[in-house]
Amino acid sequence: MSIIHCIKIALETLRANKLRSALTMLGIIIGVSAVILMVAILQGLSHRIADQFKKFGSNLIIVAYQPDSSSNKGRVIDGFRMSDVRAIQDECSLVHDVSPEMTVNSANLQHSGLSMQGNAVGVMPDYASLKNVTLSSGRFVSQTDSDTWAQVCVLGSKVASKLYGTTDPLGHELNVNGILLEVVGVAEAKGRSFTGDADKQIFLPLTTLQQRFLGTNTVDSINARPNSMADMNAAKEQIWECLERRYPDVPGIKVDSLDQVLASITSVFAMFTLVLGGIAGLALLVGGIGIMNIMLVSVTERTREIGVRKAIGARRRDILRQFLIESATLSGVGGLSGVIIGTLGAYVLGYLTTFIPQFANKSGGTKGLAIYVPPWIVIGAFLFSAGVGVFFGMYPAIRASKLDPIQALRTE
Repeated sequence: MSIIHCIKIALETLRANKLRSALTMLGIIIGVSAVILMVAILQGLSHRIADQFKKFGSNLIIVAYQPDSSSNKGRVIDGFRMSDVRAIQDECSLVHDVSPEMTVNSANLQHSGLSMQGNAVGVMPDYASLKNVTLSSGRFVSQTDSDTWAQVCVLGSKVASKLYGTTDPLGHELNVNGILLEVVGVAEAKGRSFTGDADKQIFLPLTTLQQRFLGTNTVDSINARPNSMADMNAAKEQIWECLERRYPDVPGIKVDSLDQVLASITSVFAMFTLVLGGIAGLALLVGGIGIMNIMLVSVTERTREIGVRKAIGARRRDILRQFLIESATLSGVGGLSGVIIGTLGAYVLGYLTTFIPQFANKSGGTKGLAIYVPPWIVIGAFLFSAGVGVFFGMYPAIRASKLDPIQALRTE
């Protein structure tokens, strides 16, 4: 008996016992649907976070000083200074661009009687290329602006739309904590990220923020970019050694890269995907037990049929193959149904969450729960469900193949 013939018999058996087959496949359908749904949600979140990292450049090195207030070991500094930035530029040959930054959080932004809260970020000219800042109009902060402490700024898209409306803000003034700045550029919308809403920021020369606003020479952090991704680890080591020479007994200096942070987050999501997928996969085992039970019933019901087949020349392996294929077909159809239901359910869930305020992206980007169904989970879930059918159908198939034809023919 050919495999195709066995599959035809299996499908005919499913059609002949529709209700029993549907109830048998229910465990497989629920298990596969649950696996697809959970993986789709976790993978969607992972992809959305990866997209947010790409907005800021995955090849970005971030140098920060985070002293441990609970520890008394080593000395404490006020922060990095511009001399540290110049040292990195001069001593680190594998570093291509360096741009320090300093932020005044919740600055009061005013224009023509309108006001809002936003972050004032002091930057250097290289900041735009390091953080992938693109402009919709005007220009970015220049070296001349930095050298002269120029009172100029670049607006985030939300700041421009809320304070200036349809008016072109270029050339107009913006009051930032009581200091007037001239608007020289407007950044394109970037959306929310793990660091907050980038569209509610304004950028101004770092020296302007330091001297005119804060009266300091320190910076919050230093951004850098290696010559190439291949030089990433070596560039971080160069920066670390440079700062270690300047601050040999100062703990709390951290040199990290966004690709390293992204890799850590991705590994966490992979672990959650594996654990939750495994929990959902338990339903597949329950479904497999149901298949074994129904196949045992089928063997009992078809004892005489098995006897007839053996009497006319069917071999043990023919009977074994027939029942294994029937079991695999039963679980395979259930797995295929689960894949379809789980995939559709995931995207429907993603669509429905667009109407829930907690899931809405207020920056105007993609709304709702992030959903992504990777091909590997669709193929894997289907093959695993078919494998469950073969595994749990093995015992009933062996039992059927061992029936004595004479005793089977006597069965009524």
